[in-house]
Parts: sequence; C-alpha cells; structure tokens
Amino acid sequence: MTYTTRDEWDRHFGDGKGFRPLGERERELFAEHAPVPDGGGRALDVGCGTGELAVLLASLGYTVDAVDFAGNALGRAREEHAGVEGVRWLPLDIERDDPAPLHEEGYDLVVLRLTYPFLKDRGRVVHGLGERLREGGALIVVTPVVEHTPEEQRGIALDEEEIVVLAAGWRTAERLDADGLAFLVLRGPGRTGTRAVEKSPTTGHALTGALAVVTDGAGRVLLGRSRRGMLELPGGKTTGAEGFAAAAVRELAEETGLVAEPADAHVVTVLVDDSHGVPRLTAVVRVTAWTGTPAVREEKLFSRWEFFDLHALSCAGPVFVPAAQALDAVWPGVVPGLPSVVSYPVVGEQPPVPGEPAEAVRLRREMAGTVIGGGWAPSERVRDALRTVPRHRFAPEVPLAIAYDGGDRAVVTRRDGVGVAISSVSAAWLQADMIESLCPEPGAVVFEAGSGGYNAELIAHAAGAAGRVVTADIDPWVVRRARRFLTEAGSGRVTVVEGDAALGAPAHLVPRGGFDGSMITYSCWDVSPAWREQLAEGGRLVLPLEIGGYTRAVAFELHGQVLEARHFTYCGFVRDQGQQARAIPSAALLDGELTLRFEHGTAAPTAGLEEALRGPRHDLATGITMGANAYFGSLQLYAATTLPAFVRLHAHRDTGVTALAKGRDAPAVLGEASLAYLTHVQTRHGELPEEKEWEWVVHAFGEQGPRLAERLAATVRAWDRHIRAEDNDRHADPVLTLHPAGTPDELLPAGDVLDKEHSRLVFRWPGRTGHLPAPARHSGTVAATAGES
Repeated sequence: MTYTTRDEWDRHFGDGKGFRPLGERERELFAEHAPVPDGGGRALDVGCGTGELAVLLASLGYTVDAVDFAGNALGRAREEHAGVEGVRWLPLDIERDDPAPLHEEGYDLVVLRLTYPFLKDRGRVVHGLGERLREGGALIVVTPVVEHTPEEQRGIALDEEEIVVLAAGWRTAERLDADGLAFLVLRGPGRTGTRAVEKSPTTGHALTGALAVVTDGAGRVLLGRSRRGMLELPGGKTTGAEGFAAAAVRELAEETGLVAEPADAHVVTVLVDDSHGVPRLTAVVRVTAWTGTPAVREEKLFSRWEFFDLHALSCAGPVFVPAAQALDAVWPGVVPGLPSVVSYPVVGEQPPVPGEPAEAVRLRREMAGTVIGGGWAPSERVRDALRTVPRHRFAPEVPLAIAYDGGDRAVVTRRDGVGVAISSVSAAWLQADMIESLCPEPGAVVFEAGSGGYNAELIAHAAGAAGRVVTADIDPWVVRRARRFLTEAGSGRVTVVEGDAALGAPAHLVPRGGFDGSMITYSCWDVSPAWREQLAEGGRLVLPLEIGGYTRAVAFELHGQVLEARHFTYCGFVRDQGQQARAIPSAALLDGELTLRFEHGTAAPTAGLEEALRGPRHDLATGITMGANAYFGSLQLYAATTLPAFVRLHAHRDTGVTALAKGRDAPAVLGEASLAYLTHVQTRHGELPEEKEWEWVVHAFGEQGPRLAERLAATVRAWDRHIRAEDNDRHADPVLTLHPAGTPDELLPAGDVLDKEHSRLVFRWPGRTGHLPAPARHSGTVAATAGES
C-alpha cells in the first residue's frame, strides 16, 4: 500500500477499507507518554483516517483536531464516531494546503501515526509541526520499520538511518516498541542550527562544478539527503568544455529526474574556495522553470529529495559547504554563520521566479486588511501594493506569520557586531503611512535611501508601470541581498545602488528636474543637502527625523529652498551608518547609574551635578493627569523643541535617587549644577484600564532645581492646554519648516529654532506666538522661558 495521491486514498477508504487498527500496546503508550496537561490539552492527529486514534485522544481528555486529505476517510470518521465530542474533523493536506484551519495557539500533542513514510517533504512537514507545539509538548510518530516489514511493503516503513534523521535536532527523542511499530516521542523541536560540512578529501588538483537551485510552486527549495549524512543541492562537476548552465541542467536530470532547458538556467555567481586545500570553483545556477517530479535516480548517493521552506534553512543540520554558500548567494541571510567565500556575481538577465504557498496569499491579505483597517492606507494604489507585493520573499529567513505580522513588528535582517539592528523590513503600517505621505503619482521617479527591496517594490507598485525607484545603501551585503530579492520577485522597476545614501543618487540616475519624491528609511539627525538638491519643486521628502532624540517620520514638501512639513508619524528606525551618522554627546553620572544625553548635539558642563544628585530632591506635581493608553509623544516633542537646555536622562539601574526604572528615560532641563526631569506617578489604581490614572510630576536637584522644575511643569501645562487632545490621533502638530544652514534669523519665520549642521528647523506650536527665540543651546544660567510656557 504505497499510495501517493489523494484520489488513491479516497478510493481506498471509499471501498470500505481501513488501516492497521490501534493495538493495546499503542493505547498504553499514548496514555503513559502523552498525558493531558492540567486544565486540558489540545492534540493534532495528522492523517487521521477513519478516526480511531482521534477518538482515543479525546477519551484521554484532549480536544482534538483530526485532519486528513481523503474526503471519504473523514466522511466515515464522522459517521462512525458521530457521538464523540471534542473532535474536529478537518479536510487538510498537511503538505500542500493552507494550514489556516489549524488552531492558532498550537498543540500540546501532535501525532503522525502510520503517516510519516508517505510524506514527500518529510523534513519540512516535521519542522512545521514542531513549530506548532506548545512549550513542553510532544510530537509522536508511530511507524513501521524495515526490520518487521515485508520487502514488498518497504515503501511504508523506515530504516534505521531514516529514524536517525527524524529524531535529529530534538532535545529528547525516546524510542519505544509497539508490537513491532516504532513509537517515537520527540520533545523540544530542534533549533540545532545549520552546519556547513565538507566531504572527504579529493585526489584532484582542482574542482570545478555547478549547483542547480530549484524551487517549487510554493517557493521551496529542492535539497537532497545524501548518503554522506548531509543535505546537498543537485549538481556536480563539469565535463570537458561544458558550460556551467548546461552542467547544472544535466546534473539535475541525472540526480532528480527533473528536466530543465539551458535557457531557463541562469548563472548567478561563481564561488571560489577550497576543499581540504584543493582549489574549488562552484557556479551557482538558478533554474527558473522545470518539469517532472523529484525522484532518487542515484541511490548510492542520495536517499531522498525534498523541498524545504527557506526559513527552515537556519536549522537544517549538516549542509554541504558549496550548497550552503549557493543558497546564501541566491537568498542572502537564509543560512547564518557560513565560512567566508570569494564570490564573483554574474551580470545577466534572470527573470523573476514565481511561487508562493496559499498560506502566504492569505496572510498577505490579512496583513493588508489590518493596515487598511487601521487607516494607514487610504489610497487604492497603496492598498493594492500591500495585497500584491510578496513581503515574505524579502524576508525569507523568518516564518510567514512573522513576515506578515500586521502589527508593530519589524523584521530585523542584519545586526552589527554587538547585536544592534542595522537593517530591517519595517512594520507594514509604517511603510504604508510613509508611502501615502510620499504621494507618488503614476509614473513617478522616486529615490529611496536605505535598501531592503520590499519597501522600494511597494513604492514602484504604487507609482505604476511607468514609475521607477532608485534605492541606495552603504552596506554591500544589504545591496547584494536587495538585488537578489528584487531579481527573484520584483517588477524590474527598481535600481539598487551601493553607496552612502546621504550623498543622494548617482547623477546619471537623477531625472531632469529632480526626483518626484524621496524616502529615507533610517533615522536621520539632519537632512542631507543632496536630498533637497535632487528633489523636484513641489516634491515630497519623507524621512524619520530625530528631534531631541525622539523620532518622527516627517513628510516635507519642497518650495524653493524651504522644506515645509505636511505630516508627522511617531516611529522608530535603524540608525544612519553613513557620513551623516552622529554620535550623541553624553555624560555618565553616579558611576554609570545615569546618563545625560545632549540630543541637540552640543555637550554642556555637568560640574557639580553629581553632588547635587546626592542631595535633596525637589518634587513638583503638575496637576496634569492621564489615563491608561494615553499618547504623550507630542509632549516629548513639545518639550524637546521649546525648552532651552533640553537633555534626556537615562537610567541604567533601578535607583531611588531619581525614581526612574532601569532602561527608562525622561525629558529634562539642565542648569548650573542642577537638573529637573519629568516622570509620571500612578495616582489611581484599579483592575480595569479605565480605572487607572497617572499624574505628571517633576523631580529636581540642585540650587536651581526648583526654578527648572517650574519651567518644566509650565511646559506640561501649556502642552495640556494647546497641544493635547482626548483622541490620541488628534494631538496638534507644529508648523515646521526646514531651512538651509546659514539662513539669517531675519529670513526665518517666528518660532522655536533648532539648529543642526545642514539645516535650521523652525517649530511654530499652537499657543507659542511672538518673538523668535535664540537657537536652542545650553546656558549656565536659567534663561527666561519663551512664549506661554
């Protein structure tokens, strides 16, 4: 009984046939090794057939999802067990269908009884099921073994090597006997990582070969489990004058039976390394079209061919070194921790390669719905981009559910040596909001600073078939990754440039009259002159601008030499790595317990401040309160742009000195050996959020502390009168204009001025009318407070 299709199994169960019934020993082992957790548990029976095991699990106390792809099996199960409660009978092909019907919160027990040998992509399915296990849960596999199976039924049994592969990577793997069946209890789904391993030394003087990278209709990559105990790509040595593409196609057919035309085989790069001291040249060949069904054609070399999810390649176990490097060449980042290799990319015209699972389509639709429902994508062009551009293909190292998280989650794709994120795919709502602020018209040409591929492709989609995007990044790895992903899944309307994006786009890529819009996708302390100079009159510049250490995505519109703000969005981004990157001056206090950050860029004297911090603390209640989930980002921005001598105070340890919790910071003002800072204290408690309340309180130290506290409290009260609104989305924004550095004071509008290296920012807040104050700077004396606060 080695059925392979749904129709064969449907006929089997439709003819009244069954499968091996549950034995008493199996029942005992399930009761002993799969006890129901306290409070009840949830189980998944994969390949449930007519439901005998599902009923047993329900009798043990589980709530059971019983799945099978054979409709006749489920029909019999429902009929034969009509009175059984606690079982959902679900039609589902665990290998091919969207797993949406499965329980979102996972399972305490997953069972594959007499099912595992029939799976084509065993590794992928088991990995996916392992991801659905709750903490402490178990995957139980019950399977025939070769030792107790007749030769003619070898296809439904596992040999010892296959059992070792199945158990690899789990924290615990217990094997029991159930009347000749192997009863495997696997706990702790494997995260063993991927190891790049070599084969035994060769006797040649040099090695030259080609590897074929093939994906299926769901975007999964084909790998073979070799007799050497590692995963490999199809491929091998070239022969004679054979080209790399031809060699890859030939080896693919010889090893797997798949047929591809040389015209559909594209050399991506050539890798140069060595194997045991022997020079090795490996061509990575991307196959974009093929026919056939993978099968083992060289049984001495391979035991199976399977398709693997890209996000699972980080924990695939041993992988042949050239295969791992080839996977990383096509999808940079999917195989972490690889040895270095010299790579010579080949410039060629590879067409996009389609393919995604049904789950990705559903999750993308749900993500778009979440973003649209939140009001972040009012235009149909941006909505269509969210529904169409395959986000997961620009973040292949993470599971689909993470790639399509519609909330605040950004997918970090690169970290520096100390673990700080330096490249990511931003939260979808924020990308949509910034593109809406950019307002790309059909046919627009847009510059993007900070690459990744996905955001650029969203912009290109919104700009239509005649539009295009030029995106630049300073990190060669990010550039290589963006180019590959755009080649794999892009529209062909995005050009990726390596270089410091603060310098703008190369001159030959700048349209006559300038870009219609520009978007910066990393935090900027200042606005680069090149971004203004390369922008067309009336064009939009959208960027995350740091203002007093607080980041806002600001949409500016260019009029002459002045950028006028049109929209603000609270956000956070990775930091600039180019020539405009700025180290914020800071001062450590109390042996590193506190840090004072001079966010406007100029440090001020702190002499005597530590002594003041060890003295008495002055407390001043503002009388201004807030409830749970209140937005106070506008207060932070208001304080940072209206208070002379503004700084931020950061706590590194829990301390009674400042009453700031570890990891928290507070807006503050600095005087001569004096400091005042703002925090909030809970004044009303309750079980429900609406019953709770906090009051803004100022703490101060030093001789000037009381006067600094009064100033800070006055700022909070002015914010409450003029800026704050009951609706979190309706706080007032300032009128902001950005002028070139060197613009004389008399040519600036009235308002609060914040000077940066290349720019002069003027903020005009409601309630602050009148004179133009001096640029924000620190003073040794307590200056008069400008405006109403």
